[in-house]
Amino acid sequence: MKFVDEAIITVKAGDGGDGCISFRRERFIPKGGPDGGDGGDGGSCYLVGRANLQTLADLTYRREYRAGRGEHGKGKNRHGKKGKDLYIPVPLGSDIYDFLTGDYLGSILKDKETILVAKGGRGGRGNTHFKSPTNQAPRIREKGKEGEKKQLKIVLRLIADIGIVGFPNAGKSTLLSRLTKAEPKIAPYPFTTLTPNLGILRNEEMVITVADLPGIIKDAHKGKGIGLRFLRHIERTKLILYLIDITSPHPIADFETLREEIKNYNPEILNKKQVIVFNKIDLLPQKEVSLPPLPHPAFFVSALKGEGTENLRHNLMNLIKSG
Repeated sequence: MKFVDEAIITVKAGDGGDGCISFRRERFIPKGGPDGGDGGDGGSCYLVGRANLQTLADLTYRREYRAGRGEHGKGKNRHGKKGKDLYIPVPLGSDIYDFLTGDYLGSILKDKETILVAKGGRGGRGNTHFKSPTNQAPRIREKGKEGEKKQLKIVLRLIADIGIVGFPNAGKSTLLSRLTKAEPKIAPYPFTTLTPNLGILRNEEMVITVADLPGIIKDAHKGKGIGLRFLRHIERTKLILYLIDITSPHPIADFETLREEIKNYNPEILNKKQVIVFNKIDLLPQKEVSLPPLPHPAFFVSALKGEGTENLRHNLMNLIKSG
């Protein structure tokens, strides 16, 4: 399924049913009085989290959603039925905004978590409610209130324990497949990964989600390349893994560029745990690498050959476990 991380939809809650004007008409009860029932409330619209979803693609095929309207009241004090509530499934990590005002309405972070996004209209009261000593036969009722209508912008920020970031062709997809046995698309040309790939890293104690995020390049935070579109997906990760091609002419400069792009996008992201992984050591003529002191733990691997990846896996799980 196509990966979609933004969607705009319209939701319309159900209108409330009208109250009823009715009077008792039974034998031997000459003064029956009012017996008009109330209208039912309109159904409300909710967004609900679904752990099995990873994209907002379904919301691009259907843009308008309506909850059920409340039934009208009836005679003999029969109230109308409440309209059916509508539950719209979204992936975990969805942020919800009012598209017209920009107001933040909430986030869906857990399976089956719900957020009310449009409240159903209240049903109108029947004429029973308007009886008084001075008006024994009221011909008054209330009409149902309209349900709320909103245009929503839904933005997906993936929930992953580890986010792998790096320049195109650094080997992110290869490392993901080596660590998690995921099967992302891998090829020797830039921007192979056009959507985030997810994999699961597990042992007897833990299950960790790892996201391979599309290539970030210099000035990605300004909209250059495709990195800006996916920088948001780093925001909910617990650990950032910088993947650096050790055969690059300037590997440390590559790392600093990546870190600077993240800082320019949202400096708070850099408060997370971070590690640096130098990839493609199998292509070096000598195994010894001389690097200056680094601000984060560093690992050396060959994702293609598998060299060093088991040690990396062990350390990543320990870092996530330590909180």
